[in-house]
Amino acid sequence: MPSKAVQLETKKIPKLRFPGFSGVWEENKLGEVSKFWNGKAHEQDISEYGKYIVVNSKFISQNGEVKKYSDKQISSLKKDDIAIVMSDIPNGKAISKCFLVNEDNTYTLNQRIGGIKSKEIVSPFLIRILNRNKYFLKFDNGVSQTNLRKDEVLRCPVIFPSIPEQQKISDFLRSTDAWIENLQAQKESFESYKKGMMQKIFAQEIRFKDEDGKEFPKWEEKKLGEICDKAKSGGTPTSTKKEYYDGSIPFLSIADMTKSGKYILQTEKSISEEGLKNSSAWIVPKGSLIYSMYASVGFVAINQIPLATSQAMINLIPNSKIINLEYLYYYLFFYKKLVHSFIETGTQGNLNAKIVKNFFVPVPLFLEQQKIAGFLTSIDKIIESKQQQIVQAEQWKRGLMQGLFV
Repeated sequence: MPSKAVQLETKKIPKLRFPGFSGVWEENKLGEVSKFWNGKAHEQDISEYGKYIVVNSKFISQNGEVKKYSDKQISSLKKDDIAIVMSDIPNGKAISKCFLVNEDNTYTLNQRIGGIKSKEIVSPFLIRILNRNKYFLKFDNGVSQTNLRKDEVLRCPVIFPSIPEQQKISDFLRSTDAWIENLQAQKESFESYKKGMMQKIFAQEIRFKDEDGKEFPKWEEKKLGEICDKAKSGGTPTSTKKEYYDGSIPFLSIADMTKSGKYILQTEKSISEEGLKNSSAWIVPKGSLIYSMYASVGFVAINQIPLATSQAMINLIPNSKIINLEYLYYYLFFYKKLVHSFIETGTQGNLNAKIVKNFFVPVPLFLEQQKIAGFLTSIDKIIESKQQQIVQAEQWKRGLMQGLFV
C-alpha cells in the first residue's frame, strides 16, 4: 500500500497532461507566490466621462459589461494583474470572481476588490485557479454577507506546474474560450438578424409571395379578442389551503415562463382538482398562448401541456380558422417592445385582460401567416442549435479543466 506521502504527491499530478511534461506540481499559499493589495473608494471621483474604468463587483460579475468611470486612477492596475471580488451577498455569484487586466493605464481598483500581482505563476494560469475557487466559497455561510479578509485570501492554496506547462495549458484554454466566444457571437448574430427581420416583416417592408409567385392581399387588422375563441386570465387557489396544491394539474408561474422560452413543457408547481374548483383558475388546453400581464409584462409562450395559470397571465385560445398559432406568438413576441404604451397610469406597470384583448393584430391571409411563422421558426432552430453547441462546449471545457488542473 502506498505511503501517505506518496498518496499526497500523486494528488499533485493532473489526470490529463500535454506531451513532454511530467513530475509533481508544486504547492504554495497564494501569499508566497504573489503580492496582494486592497482597492480604494472612488465615490467622489465617479464621472460619466472619466478616463479610467472602475473595477468593482458589478464590473467583474457582469464580465465587464457594466462600467463606471473615474477621473483618477486611485488604485492602479497593470497588465496581467488580477482583480478578485472580496464581498458578496449570501449565496451570491460574485464572491472570488476574478478579472484579468488586459492593458496598462486603463483600470482603477475599487474598495472591496483585491488586487493580485503574480510573482511565480503566469497570470492567465493563476486566474483559472482563483476564479470562484472552492476555498473562497466556503467562507459564504449562506446567511450573512461574505467579506474576505486579506489574510484569508493569502492563505489560499495554489498548486502549479513549471512555467512552460502553465503557458501550454493557458494557451490551450484561451483557444477554447475563443471557440466558445465565436459560437456565442454566431448566436447573437442570428438573434440580431431575427430581430431585424421581424421589424421589417411586421412593418410590411418585406412580404412573402404565394405558390405562384404572386403578391398576397393586403393585411387586415383585428382586435386580439376577436381572433381568439377564448381569452381569459387565470386564478390562484388560496395559498394557505394545503389541499389545493401538489395535485395533478400543472400550475404555471411567471418564473416558469421566463425560464422556458417559447414552449412550456413543465411547471414547478401543481394544484389539485379541489384547488381548481375553488378558484378562478381553469384548464388551458395544449397549444394555447400564455401572455404575461404582471411582472415580466408582455412575455409570451405556447403551452405544450394542459395547465392552469395565475391571474398574472391571460390565456389565449386562437381561432385556428383565422389565425396561425405560431404567427400570433411571433407577433406578440415582437409587440412586447410596444406594450408599455398600454400600461395603466398609476399602476405598478401591469396590464389587464381588457387592454390585452383590445390589442390590434395584423392578420395576413392564412397561408402568408404560415410562411412568416415558418421563416421565423427556422431562424429560432438555428439559434437553439447554436445554444446547444455553446452548452456542449462549456461542458466539455469544464470536464477538461478538471483533468488539466490538480
